[in-house]
Amino acid sequence: MVAKISAGKSLFGAISYNQQKVDEGTASVLLSQNIIRPVDGSYNIPLCMRSFEPYLAANNKTLNPVIHISLNPHPDDKLSDEQLKDIAREYMEKLGYGKQPYLIYKHEDIDRMHLHIVSVRVDENGKKIDDSYEKRRSKNITRALEKKYNLMPAEKQKQSESLPVKPVDINAGNVKKQIANTVKALVKDYRFQSVNEFRALLSLYNITVEEVKGEVRGKPYNGLVYSALDKEGEKVGNPFKASLIGKTVGYNALYKRISTAKETTKERGVYNRSRDIIVSALKNNPDRMKFEKELLKNGMSVLFRVNNEGRIYGVTFIDHKEKAVFNGSRLGKEFSANIFHELFNGNNRKQEESNGFDINKGNADVSGYTSQQQEQGSTAESIAGIFSMEQHGDNYEEIAFVNRMKRKKKKRKGRNL
Repeated sequence: MVAKISAGKSLFGAISYNQQKVDEGTASVLLSQNIIRPVDGSYNIPLCMRSFEPYLAANNKTLNPVIHISLNPHPDDKLSDEQLKDIAREYMEKLGYGKQPYLIYKHEDIDRMHLHIVSVRVDENGKKIDDSYEKRRSKNITRALEKKYNLMPAEKQKQSESLPVKPVDINAGNVKKQIANTVKALVKDYRFQSVNEFRALLSLYNITVEEVKGEVRGKPYNGLVYSALDKEGEKVGNPFKASLIGKTVGYNALYKRISTAKETTKERGVYNRSRDIIVSALKNNPDRMKFEKELLKNGMSVLFRVNNEGRIYGVTFIDHKEKAVFNGSRLGKEFSANIFHELFNGNNRKQEESNGFDINKGNADVSGYTSQQQEQGSTAESIAGIFSMEQHGDNYEEIAFVNRMKRKKKKRKGRNL
């Protein structure tokens, strides 16, 4: 079991956060102590606030008098509500809050059930609850509770939290919860520089996203809607507004993430690992299926966009180790959709042989080229460039620089004629 402790000033903020989850149906009040309740036994924010007022009024020294604790059992720990109450009660008692007013909420808004506890750090006389070595004491308490209730150790829980997220399964139920968990994790962990790249990433997990724009009371509105996908990649079930999932996956947060990614990926070194794997997978000029399998072996995915005529018009790579999503063109023209279409459709070699181009040697007789032949030659040069990086260990930055210089020389020669 993992415990996370935070201190603050806003009691209303802590209570309203949890009450919002209760109102949404993803949380409930599991237990309370010294909290005023109406006759029907329910909980409301005004009465909860009043329950803490005498303690806060007596406080005159503690800067952050509100405490918010998150208790997280392992997902494999199957605990009844009564067991959870006992665990939470014992935790608060041993931490020094046994006589304090507190609210304990049971949250089920993500895959793993967990508890949130709200209390105050001062007693009825305004004296601060002892917080010396608080984190160390908390860790000792949770370890003792793990042994007493035969719970999964915190170390194993942290390892399991690092496992990759799972694709949405529309037959597993609670699709909204599945989408929320997956989208939050992907936005947090991966870098992408456009909504389309983000959408490509989501498609691996059977999710898609659409932008919604309009006006509300005369003001422009921008939003996002998430939907589950079936095995054929078609939307299925009800769509979910980003506001129902959380601000971290909303319109503003997504574009902020995109902006940050653009800054952090300015250095070409971010793509070095991905580029090397792609080049290595292509060196034997395999077919598309073999290429995709080779990438998967190295922790990468590739998504090809194909039109009705079977032409590849887009390619997006996802490096799961680097947590990077990028269109092939970001690596250079050698990795554009057009190049992969030529490679995988087997047309390029025939065209280049008829034009006197040897893809393995990377040279050609360009005399008498028509504009169409020159375009084909450009494609072949790009393909040859991919293999030359693998065969000779060339630096991609240097190759790009040399190509730019060649273009400049050609322009100058043309003006001198």
